[in-house]
Amino acid sequence: MSVIRFFRQNGWLLVGMALLVACTALAVWQVASQRGLDALRQAGQHRLELYAASLDRAIGQYAYLPATLELERDVLDLVAQEQPLGAGVSRRLERLNLRAGTRSIYLLDRHGRVVATSNWNRPDSYMGEDLSYRPYFLAARQRKPGRFFGIGSTRGESGYYLSSPIMSDGELAGVAVVKVGLDRLEQSWATVEVPVMVTDRNGVVILSSVPGWKFGTRLPLDAAQYNALRDSQQYGAETLRPLRMPVQSALDDAAALLQVSMPQEGAGDIRSADGVFLAQDAAFGDTGWTLTVLSPAAPVLFLARVQAALAALAVACLCILLVIWRMRRRQLQDRLEAREALQRAHDELERKVEERTRTLKEAQDELVHAGKLAMIGQLSTGLAHELNQPLTALRTLAGNTVKFMARGELGTAQDNLERIGTLVDGMGALTGQLKQFARKSSGTPGEASVGRAIEHALLLLDQRLRQAGAQVRVTLEDDALAVRCDPNRLEQVLINLVANALDAAAAAPAPMVALNACRRGRQCIIAVRDNGLGLPEPVRERLFEPFFTTKDAGAGLGLGLAISMGIIRDSGGTLEGANHTDGGAVFTIHLPVAGAETCIEA
Repeated sequence: MSVIRFFRQNGWLLVGMALLVACTALAVWQVASQRGLDALRQAGQHRLELYAASLDRAIGQYAYLPATLELERDVLDLVAQEQPLGAGVSRRLERLNLRAGTRSIYLLDRHGRVVATSNWNRPDSYMGEDLSYRPYFLAARQRKPGRFFGIGSTRGESGYYLSSPIMSDGELAGVAVVKVGLDRLEQSWATVEVPVMVTDRNGVVILSSVPGWKFGTRLPLDAAQYNALRDSQQYGAETLRPLRMPVQSALDDAAALLQVSMPQEGAGDIRSADGVFLAQDAAFGDTGWTLTVLSPAAPVLFLARVQAALAALAVACLCILLVIWRMRRRQLQDRLEAREALQRAHDELERKVEERTRTLKEAQDELVHAGKLAMIGQLSTGLAHELNQPLTALRTLAGNTVKFMARGELGTAQDNLERIGTLVDGMGALTGQLKQFARKSSGTPGEASVGRAIEHALLLLDQRLRQAGAQVRVTLEDDALAVRCDPNRLEQVLINLVANALDAAAAAPAPMVALNACRRGRQCIIAVRDNGLGLPEPVRERLFEPFFTTKDAGAGLGLGLAISMGIIRDSGGTLEGANHTDGGAVFTIHLPVAGAETCIEA
């Protein structure tokens, strides 16, 4: 089957199978990716809770510290009455800072100026700085605890600021501030298996397990936002650059798939934070911070693609098996149709062969009969002579009989009448044999007496034999010898062969024709021999060809031997022509013996 024919017969089926494979792959991809992402979200939610708890512990352990400073009398005197106790309070704050492990602890008066600090003895001390613009001071002045993440204006260190108002007689006397460093927390996050980051209310990353993400923005800042943040100096001299984390698809308000790319700048090895991630957000208390966990989604999506590919492959294999089954079924159907068509053609051919055989049989019968008629035509001169003499004798005897009866010689008349009867019987036998020979036979093999067939053939050729002066020798080993052949057609073959033998022996000084018949096992062998010149090799090769003859024009059509061969072959025998060892030609007939089972040797 050609490719074009295959696609022509199975085009729609292949299109349907392709759609089925594509739909299966898409459905499996959606189900597998959804399941994988759901499992990833559960794990991410658990990590969010753990990271939130660790961040809450890191900050919460210092939340009480600013408020405790309000209990110190020296602190109240310092900020409320502006007593010259700054050096002593600063030393106490220094010892407290060392014990607490914070970055710095300092006190602001009601105007926002630093009046005592734990780093009083360092060159970059906060002492005397005006921090009234800081959000944590502004929150404390409103009698509320302050929470603020930023970069220090003096040393440029990032930290988390916790502030608490110091009240005296119901009035704001000052503000206590504790600066906490979250470096250890970030270091612990750097060892976790998935990236995590914290963004403030401005969308700026203030904490991250990936150093290169810190002080980046989840979303690009417009010019007004950027200038406002720069003027506030909350992030010091850090460049707020947007992170390359475009959203591929939003799953809900708290989860989305991000395509994370490595930033152009940043420290640390962040190759593990490059690819597709499931980002899950959670608000952290009332700080305005957002905690984000990024779980790698590439393995989940890859596994979903593998499962979709396997499902598509399985469906494709089933479709291929279906196509093979369909092709096999079509082949079987085509083979069955071809077999039926072949059977019909065979039946039609059988019918035509049978019809043609019948036609040929009829034509052969007509040809055999025509050969008989032609042979009768050749024998007509001799037969006319055979009949003419008895007729002349009859005329003479009849006239003499009348005269004898008139003279009263009844005895002589009676003798003449008896002679007339004998002549009439002979003429009747001859015409009867001629009539029997001339009739149209069926050609169906019967039982023919070999001796009778030879006798009848010689009778019809008697005139020619006498005219040629030929000697006839007949050797018949068994008078009862019979063969399976139509008697009339056997006579026709013998007449043909004897007539040809007479023609071949005509040039001999003493023409001779010999007929021998014997039995060899189940075969009867009839040989017709002459003493002529024999058969030349070119003639022997074409003996039985139709219309081949060595006779003069008008003496024959060359059909006698061909017809004889057909008659013998139809009877289950053979006819052969050869040269005899003693000279002349010999034609041998082999025919099955009628009812013979044993071989009789001569």
